[in-house]
Amino acid sequence: MASTEESSSRAAKPANDIRVCDKCRHVRVKALVGKLQAAAPGAEIKVGCKSYCGPCKRYAFVYVNGRYITASTEDEAVEKARKYLK
Repeated sequence: MASTEESSSRAAKPANDIRVCDKCRHVRVKALVGKLQAAAPGAEIKVGCKSYCGPCKRYAFVYVNGRYITASTEDEAVEKARKYLK
């Protein structure tokens, strides 16, 4: 059994796994990250290629907690993503 000292010293895992593609042509990455931070304060948002190039060429998308969320605009993607945030 782990002691309370050990368990309290471990870093807490962020509640949400949010990822944004920096190659996506349909979003402004800095603006999208800001909107996602406002929607999920304290979430760690990872930025980098997600190898989701087919839909990425046609839609704005966000990866949230195991789900790819696509929409016509980044604002719509953030709104759709809200229901998957913890």
